[in-house]
Amino acid sequence: MGPDDANPLGNVHGGIILQMIAEAGYICATKYCNSEESRGLPGNEACSASLARAERTDFLQPMYVGEFAKVTAEVTYTSQHSLEVQVLVYAENIMEGQQRLTNKAYLWYVPESINEFPDSKVMKVPPLFHDSPESEQQGRLRYERQKSDRDRGKGVKHSQVDSKFSNFMIETEEPYTVLFSQSMLAHFVVPSDCTPNGYVRGGATMKLMDEVAGMAAVKHCMSPTVTASVDPINFYKKIGQAGVINMMAQPTFTSEKTIEVHVFVDVQYLDLEKRQFAKERACDAYFTFVSLSIDDFLPQKVPPLKLLTADEEESFKLGEQRYKARKELRKQEKIY
Repeated sequence: MGPDDANPLGNVHGGIILQMIAEAGYICATKYCNSEESRGLPGNEACSASLARAERTDFLQPMYVGEFAKVTAEVTYTSQHSLEVQVLVYAENIMEGQQRLTNKAYLWYVPESINEFPDSKVMKVPPLFHDSPESEQQGRLRYERQKSDRDRGKGVKHSQVDSKFSNFMIETEEPYTVLFSQSMLAHFVVPSDCTPNGYVRGGATMKLMDEVAGMAAVKHCMSPTVTASVDPINFYKKIGQAGVINMMAQPTFTSEKTIEVHVFVDVQYLDLEKRQFAKERACDAYFTFVSLSIDDFLPQKVPPLKLLTADEEESFKLGEQRYKARKELRKQEKIY
């Protein structure tokens, strides 16, 4: 990893790692869905895997400039029209012969024909043969859980979420408030952002999400921050070429040593007949950051979030619930 991949602390930027994870998953899923076995299924043709969901991702250890990134990906479960890919990221110091696990992630992809853009046809996925019935059962449970979560998210109306950002363009000089730390980012989609079927790569979107979330975290903490974890991301709308991606981020919760930031991603397309932009919500997610001291770059206390409205208080309570759930899940998985 080189200087262009680093944050001001010399660690590899969290968004770069998220992009590597998604790209490794994309290659693995696309290769699996274009195998001879897949081509033999009725109606199947050449396809590209679209990222539908990224499960919670924890940043277990930092990766530094000068280390080599080793990324592995394998298919761990398949349904009729989707597949799960497990991605592991290692930091390797070839001078010292050491290797560390830095990230572990599960991603869900849907194979779509590259011949019918923009109305891509979903292809069938060849069944995966598991080592044991227990492995297959665990995969099925993960599939049902993510499917249920995606279905719940589809019921959220665009206007319901927009109401939380009704004051987004209002600026304030009062530090540690939601409005003070809110951040925005806009990006015009170009071909290099896209897969062969013309849609933005999930990793490119996740990288931008981490950047705008990091802006909000730094503004609140007034210090360097690093990504600690990312909650599941559901990709509800595919983002095509010539679209304008608008991202909005604002803090929702602070604990003693972490800050949670909610990121919303909208995509706009120009309607030439009406001469106006049509907006759709593509995805959203919660990012958790750790504040670091500018003296020794060790974790330090996060300033408490000042809550000024009833909506902010409600968001804070929900954020506290997610914070406790993450801590409990880490204990169960014995991450720390």
